[in-house]
Amino acid sequence: MVIPYTPAPPLFYFRGVGLLEDKAIKQKKDYEQARVRNVNLRLRTTQKEREMIERRMAQAGMTNLRGYILKMAIDGRVVHVELDSVREMVRLLSNATNNINQVARKANETGSIYARDIEVLREKVEAIWGQTKVILQKIAKM
Repeated sequence: MVIPYTPAPPLFYFRGVGLLEDKAIKQKKDYEQARVRNVNLRLRTTQKEREMIERRMAQAGMTNLRGYILKMAIDGRVVHVELDSVREMVRLLSNATNNINQVARKANETGSIYARDIEVLREKVEAIWGQTKVILQKIAKM
């Protein structure tokens, strides 16, 4: 007995809309409901306003437009910290700790410390404090 081949009806069509498409639409809705930020805001600007926003965003050191606009809308300001003075302080600290290690090694080897070594350390510490004051003054201006 030979059974004639009859193709099965497609399972993914229902009233012109595929079941797979319905499933994708449902998954998208579930995803949108599960998102933390599920409210969409739109903002229209002129080209000049857009350029101003991008210029201020660059001055703030940010590259993400959405993040910049969100930060400005919520907090009203973005603080950009120049790290040059901090890097200088780290360099001074590194030099001072190296000198302290050298003086400690010499003191352990010989049992005495030269007055000039102590004076060099004192100068390094004063330079570090000077750089710290510069950083604190910049922070206070913000």
